[in-house]
Amino acid sequence: MKQLTGPDAMFLHMELKGFPMHIGGVSIYDQSTSPGGLVRFKDILAMFASRLDRSPIFRRRLAEVPFNLDQPYWVDDPDFDLEFHVRHIALPKPGDWRQLCIQVARLHARPLDRNRPLWEAYIIEGLNDLEGVPPGSFALYLKVHHAAIDGASGVQFFGAFNDISPEPEPAPPPAPWQPEAPPGKGKLLFKAYTNNLRKPGQVLRMGRDLLSSRQRVKQGLSRGEFSELGEIPRTRFNAKMTPHRVLGATKFDFEAIRKIKNSVEGATINDVMLAIVSGALRKYLDQKGELPQRTLVTGCPVNVRDENERDKEGNLVGMMTTALCTDVDDPLQRLREIHEQALNAKAYMQAQGSRMMVDFSETLPAGMQALLIQAAAMTGLAEKNLMMNTMITNVPGAPFQLYMCGAQLIDSFGIGPLAPGMGLFHTVNSMVMKNKGAITLAFICCREVMPDPEFYSQCIEESFAELQPVSTQRKKKTTRKKSSRDGS
Repeated sequence: MKQLTGPDAMFLHMELKGFPMHIGGVSIYDQSTSPGGLVRFKDILAMFASRLDRSPIFRRRLAEVPFNLDQPYWVDDPDFDLEFHVRHIALPKPGDWRQLCIQVARLHARPLDRNRPLWEAYIIEGLNDLEGVPPGSFALYLKVHHAAIDGASGVQFFGAFNDISPEPEPAPPPAPWQPEAPPGKGKLLFKAYTNNLRKPGQVLRMGRDLLSSRQRVKQGLSRGEFSELGEIPRTRFNAKMTPHRVLGATKFDFEAIRKIKNSVEGATINDVMLAIVSGALRKYLDQKGELPQRTLVTGCPVNVRDENERDKEGNLVGMMTTALCTDVDDPLQRLREIHEQALNAKAYMQAQGSRMMVDFSETLPAGMQALLIQAAAMTGLAEKNLMMNTMITNVPGAPFQLYMCGAQLIDSFGIGPLAPGMGLFHTVNSMVMKNKGAITLAFICCREVMPDPEFYSQCIEESFAELQPVSTQRKKKTTRKKSSRDGS
């Protein structure tokens, strides 16, 4: 039995009708590399069964505390059924990219069953008409509740199914699993009583931290060390949404992204991906006649684990908000300003306290946390008081080629959750495919807000294409300078 932390439980309380709070991932595999060139569903089931002991997430479910007096607990599920969680489906013919996106969007829109362990996996066959994907390939769509993992800890969970060789290393058979008896209501209420006795002291410490944070921010602003974002413009992505979803994903060559990064001194890969999203949003909203004069703002989840928390489960995430500079027309200038704004946002977050969100959710009593989130949703507070226009999270993948049951991983992308007032979520994934680096930018949105995801994907591709000449021009200028020096 293990109690959820405040940040973990926050994602349970945030789960409202039409807004499931799970994160997901799609991985596409070429089964021609597997022994015999074929991976059967029973092989995948056997692989899952042999690796259930690699993470406690697989076989534990929620136990709610009566009257919501304390955060829930993770307990063993004595009725765990692997075949309920691992399912087998197929796309209709011709099995193209659009059909895969529609199918995954539908699956991602469905909430997980809270009476069972909070994860599901779908093996999707029939991928016979995807560009660059060998016919007969299959996909794994995996979704896990955000209460169980964040992006950083999720990499380890998703990695439980993959090997670094087509021939998996032999592993000893897992030890027989004996679930612990679930706790009674009396035990949960007693623990809630003892935990809540500590709350007054936690609230006082949190109050002192908030005062210190406010003072640091005030001093930083007065010294000009950073600035505030100001008013955030309202877009179609921040209106009321339906439960229906659309998604898309675009893959880029890592070297091409790196060359763009090198075109601006000090810029990072993250800056380039922000610039690609910025350009895409400009194009999409401009075509709709809805491009605001003020810049759009994105939220960027930040892993706040220290060295001693690298392998810690659950959520340890802060939030950085930064301007996307969508009010800048020139792509190179936009990248420069995005880099400067990212530095500004990091300095602001540092002064505020990178773990402030984690500490606040740990301090707030469970019942109050749930009540505040539900009240904000019912009153439309999230839509009225914007904190961001979209979300962009960066989840690094394994820096080497991966396989599942001998099938080679040839594509992969992540999918995040939507929330009231925030109807567009981007996920950036880096990976190695066929010994070559790649970065995938995926997005998920409300279907009524974005009825044309293919057009938004086109905007992403055009935004990337605009930045490519930038890196080429810089390379030419560098070469000319070098030639001049050599000739002098």
